Amino acid sequence: MNTLADLLIEIGTEELPPLALPTLSQAFADGLRQQLKTHGIAHGDLEQFAAPRRLALLIRAVATHQPEQITTRRGPAVAAAFTADGQPTPAALGFARSCGVEFADLQREETEKGAWLSFCSQRPGLATAQLVPAMTEAALAGLPIPKRMRWGAGEAEFVRPVQWICLLLGDAPIAGTVLGIAAGASTRGHRFHHPEPIPLTTAADYAEALRDGGFVEPSFDRRRELIREQVTEVAAAAGLQARIDAELLEEVTALVEWPQALLCRFDASYLEIPPEVLIETMQRNQKYFPLDDAAGQLQASFVAVTNLVSRDPAQIQAGNERVIRPRFADAEFFWTKDLTQPLSAFAERLETVVFQDKLGTIAAKSRRVAQLGQTLALHFALDRR
Repeated sequence: MNTLADLLIEIGTEELPPLALPTLSQAFADGLRQQLKTHGIAHGDLEQFAAPRRLALLIRAVATHQPEQITTRRGPAVAAAFTADGQPTPAALGFARSCGVEFADLQREETEKGAWLSFCSQRPGLATAQLVPAMTEAALAGLPIPKRMRWGAGEAEFVRPVQWICLLLGDAPIAGTVLGIAAGASTRGHRFHHPEPIPLTTAADYAEALRDGGFVEPSFDRRRELIREQVTEVAAAAGLQARIDAELLEEVTALVEWPQALLCRFDASYLEIPPEVLIETMQRNQKYFPLDDAAGQLQASFVAVTNLVSRDPAQIQAGNERVIRPRFADAEFFWTKDLTQPLSAFAERLETVVFQDKLGTIAAKSRRVAQLGQTLALHFALDRR
């Protein structure tokens, strides 16, 4: 009798590329679903987990055995399977031998295009545990990884070096290797807070074991919402509101396992620089969340999201504040320097920059675009200036 059990597959790695993490996680889930379908293994819901150092799947109610496997092979057409005196042709006999049976054991398959010799074989299904390592390898091989890397003395390739593999079906560890690493029944926690292995009793224990003692929130979606809540709360406690850019939130979620939001400040004199410059520096360069007042004006504060629980948060805060100063100082320098002359002062230099060999310089292109703009303005009754 076929039974059902939860299946856990975890690939533990060095830090994965943050921008690619959601895509890798989804592709891994899609690939594993396809493998289960290909092997005829019934299953329930599939839950994805993705963090900087792991890709994992928890598949509920997985059948512990394949169903009976029925394979049908089609041979030569019946018209070509017999000689004029009704004896089987060499092609028909060769087909029977390739199927490992006598000619008399072959069947006939009727189709719209005619009749064909065929052979239908049955074999018992394999245990799911026997198939999981190969299915996992196949799903990983299909991930959208532009450039794979090798590590150590092995030949396995992946987006980052693999450190551990965890395979569990219910409460039973699955033997086998994936990407050259022997599978085990334990995961690992936060790199600093809990680097030791965390034994798992059952597959269903996975997420809570990491949350309770491993200092890891393995769910990408839950971690993202946790960061959103923390950043919002830290900003509100200071009487401010956070600018939470969706792309930045995704990237920060992919960078941390155990997020901790901290309020940081910078010299208010930098607010004389256009806010767009400061915001770009905070968001794109440092992965910080800028803060506004109730009127939407940028303030001399930001929220940094760290990846650990510090015994001295003030040191982490000071470190982030120290890092942003030289970046703002550079922005201030270049902004001040740009203001020393108007944009029109650069027009002459465009005469020395070739746009295209047969189309002249950038200056010539600019004049053509200006003329085109004036023509369009006239057509639409707009100001031509």
